[in-house]
Amino acid sequence: MARKKKTKKEETQGGLGDFGSAISALCEEKGISKERVIETIEAALAAAYKKDYGKKGQNIRAEFNEKSGDTKFFLVKEVVGETTREFVEVESSEAEDKTESAKDMKALEKAPGAEAIENEERLPRYNLERDLILEEAKKIKEDAVVGDILEFELETKSDYGRVAAQTAKQVIIQRIREAERDSMYDEYKDKEGEVISGVVQRIEGRNVFIDLGKSVGILFPSEQVERESYRIGQRLKVYIAKVEAGSRGPGITLSRIHPQMVKKLFELEVPEIFAGTVEIKAIAREAGERTKLAVASMEDGIDPIGSCVGQKGTRVQAVIDELSGEKIDIILWNDDVAKFIASSLSPAKVLRVNVKEAKKEAEVLVPEDQLSLAIGKKGQNVRLAAKLTGWKIDIIGAKAETEEVKTETKISEEEKVAESEIKTEEPVAETPEAIKEKKSKAKKKIAKKSAKVGKEDE
Repeated sequence: MARKKKTKKEETQGGLGDFGSAISALCEEKGISKERVIETIEAALAAAYKKDYGKKGQNIRAEFNEKSGDTKFFLVKEVVGETTREFVEVESSEAEDKTESAKDMKALEKAPGAEAIENEERLPRYNLERDLILEEAKKIKEDAVVGDILEFELETKSDYGRVAAQTAKQVIIQRIREAERDSMYDEYKDKEGEVISGVVQRIEGRNVFIDLGKSVGILFPSEQVERESYRIGQRLKVYIAKVEAGSRGPGITLSRIHPQMVKKLFELEVPEIFAGTVEIKAIAREAGERTKLAVASMEDGIDPIGSCVGQKGTRVQAVIDELSGEKIDIILWNDDVAKFIASSLSPAKVLRVNVKEAKKEAEVLVPEDQLSLAIGKKGQNVRLAAKLTGWKIDIIGAKAETEEVKTETKISEEEKVAESEIKTEEPVAETPEAIKEKKSKAKKKIAKKSAKVGKEDE
């Protein structure tokens, strides 16, 4: 049985299907919208048409119909007047034009207001190919005004020379690259302030280039943790600090030391933080060494510190491992400044906090044996506490403020009272054995009272 011959319309539709699938594949590969690709094709066709059939100075627009595959071309003109264009009479000879121009330049140089004229913005010259005078425009469109755009349909052409085809090709390549750069910039600009995974692509000097998927980011030495070392092929999480538009693609600056990186890592590991039931109120970080984190619960019945630590410390350990063993102190947020400052100096124990609201300073009294712990190695603990709270903190060691000293003071007072009671009684009628027995009773009484004082203190 003979096959039915395809009609011209069916052949056109089949070709369009291939063309449409090619556009879809390009959009998917480059991450560009279909509308942007169609615009690129129209710009390429307009450039090819102008190369072979247009004139210099013309503004030609192409309109591509993706369903039928047809293309229409239009000559675009703007309605102009004396306020928007400079009308210059064309001289009959180029030599005369140059002479006149030279005379004008000399006259302008000698003029008193020459500098002001040079600085003044000059109007663009009238061009017959792209401009249309208002009087002529009103003949075509009665309600035309200066600034309107009029389009005149041109004859459709299908045959183009080699130069025109090459021009169209260059336009498509350039526009697709621009669209791809814009698409990548928009994508990573939206991710600014987020933590994403990447692979170390190459290391140039101290700069580390990390492949993020569609683009490459750079980790400068100032954004690296000092004791960390990187190797090619290593996978690690990075914080997108800044995204800038560039001629070769978006310039993405990455960081491993930003305080917000810790917050984003906890959001990934702790569902309560991601959901908003637990909030990170403040962060103080010295990258690679220690971080203090103040957390608060937004709902009753939820332990914010327990949520961040996780069962057997699994959640906080995952963050610590990602930060190459950096120590993390999780502190309970408190609206009471004194209590919050006391908590921020953890693991040191605090006896008293004296707050000076006017100067935003706080004097913290700690036991003498806790003084070095409160200050920390090279002052790190108190420094991070000051960053976390936003207050200037002075640490003072207390010598006689411990509970043991208080208890001993109370016992010595009781002994003095007992001795005074013994001395006031008449010693004449008592034998040495009686006095000895009385002293033992007094000692027992003192022991009972000291035990009672200990219980009250507890």
